[in-house]
Amino acid sequence: MAPETSFTPLSALIGGGMIGLAATLLMLSLGRIAGISGILAGAITPAGTDRGWRIAFLAGLLAPGLVLAAIGKAPPVSFVAGTQLLILAGLLVGFGTRLGSGCTSGHGVCGLARLSPRSLVAVVSFMAAGFVTVGILRHVAGGF
Repeated sequence: MAPETSFTPLSALIGGGMIGLAATLLMLSLGRIAGISGILAGAITPAGTDRGWRIAFLAGLLAPGLVLAAIGKAPPVSFVAGTQLLILAGLLVGFGTRLGSGCTSGHGVCGLARLSPRSLVAVVSFMAAGFVTVGILRHVAGGF
């Protein structure tokens, strides 16, 4: 099995717990939803009055990877797709988060925990789209 598709239950459990803990702490301390697209949008908006915590939260997401890279412990990263396809994919993800009024973290982690019907519809929609996309890429388009 390729490294990018290997399932490691312990690290998945620890990572999921850390995401849940971070979302819970943000809600308890600031009363804010840990939706990354909303946090990023608020951090880059010039008129934002609460940019400090947003920038700190985003820095906390990036810091572990940067530290691991600096000490030479980061896992190797390779992309099958070219630069143009990665840029297109990023733009489509950005468009989807605006269209869906949030991202997977906002809807999937926080929205479902709050029993939001809108988040349930969003999660079912993006999971279905992901299943269909993987099915097409692996079984129709020859696989990646």
